Amino acid sequence: MKRWKLFLPLGFFLTFCVLLYIGLFMEDKSELPSMLLNKPVPEFSLKKLKQPEESVTEAALKGKVLLLNVWGSWCPACKVEHPYLIKLAREGINIVGVNYKDEHQDALKWLDRLEDPYLFNIVDKDGRLGLDLGVYGAPETFLIDKKGVIRHKHIGIIDNRVWKEDLKPRYDALQKELVQ
Repeated sequence: MKRWKLFLPLGFFLTFCVLLYIGLFMEDKSELPSMLLNKPVPEFSLKKLKQPEESVTEAALKGKVLLLNVWGSWCPACKVEHPYLIKLAREGINIVGVNYKDEHQDALKWLDRLEDPYLFNIVDKDGRLGLDLGVYGAPETFLIDKKGVIRHKHIGIIDNRVWKEDLKPRYDALQKELVQ
């Protein structure tokens, strides 16, 4: 009767292994749930990177479909992603940057050296906007509709595969929606 207790540790171990496998290999890490999905971009009033005398609010994100890209000059993955953002911008994709927890001069040098794909950049020096958006780190990109509502969140680098298979179909569908 007590022999089944001998197999209890084995059962726990096998259950742990199955859960570990699912967590490591089966879940899409770029699809972490966002509490803000289908909600407006949180309210903010922050400075622009290249025009620090100008403030920008969430209202500036309304009127066109856009990608809100969280980046920093300190971020190695952002450097990998940057050439693809330039390509998208040249194709007419609207991209607004959120310069996240960065030094002002480092960010300006980055854009001068690597080119600037952004319509404008929002300076989020203390990370408050990032916190309100639920940012885990950089790069992260939010797909914003014409009403300023967050429709999708992508964590990680945007490359050709991510753009063509995930973001572009969503972007194009939102472009076709009528604003009421």
